[in-house]
Amino acid sequence: MILQTARLALREMTPDDLDFVASMLADPEVMRFYPAPCDRAGASEWLARQRSRYGRDGHALWLVTEKDSGVPVGQVGLVMQVVGGAWVPEIGYLIHRPYWRRGFASEAALGVRAHAFGPLGYDRVISLIRPENEPSRGVARKLGMAVRARTWHGGCEHDVWGVERGALGA
Repeated sequence: MILQTARLALREMTPDDLDFVASMLADPEVMRFYPAPCDRAGASEWLARQRSRYGRDGHALWLVTEKDSGVPVGQVGLVMQVVGGAWVPEIGYLIHRPYWRRGFASEAALGVRAHAFGPLGYDRVISLIRPENEPSRGVARKLGMAVRARTWHGGCEHDVWGVERGALGA
């Protein structure tokens, strides 16, 4: 277990999570702001990439489950990204479509922000968001973030949303 919020628990993913990850990443609506949905092999690579980051960085996207039921609802976490030539921690969030509009992305991302500024000791976090991705922009606003720059990432233009620890009074 990495962290818990009022309704959610976040933990490192294991190979046993592939069925859920593959189902979520195959959904065209979930993946509409990514280059394309993933087939099962692509989902397996995605999962392996997160697990590799756990060892290298100490964090990555974590599996988000409902605390009461243990049902997985998505992935939220902290991924190191190169922006402007520097490594910065990005809060990433991806919730499976059956669980949209319940506030899970915001709740989990707020927990990750607190974890980043607290135990992990980061002074700044970002989120890379496609300009047309209004739902993710809304989550970033709830995190206290504002657009700081624009960059190319994964072949697409992204706004770099960011917030510093001191901006939150922490």
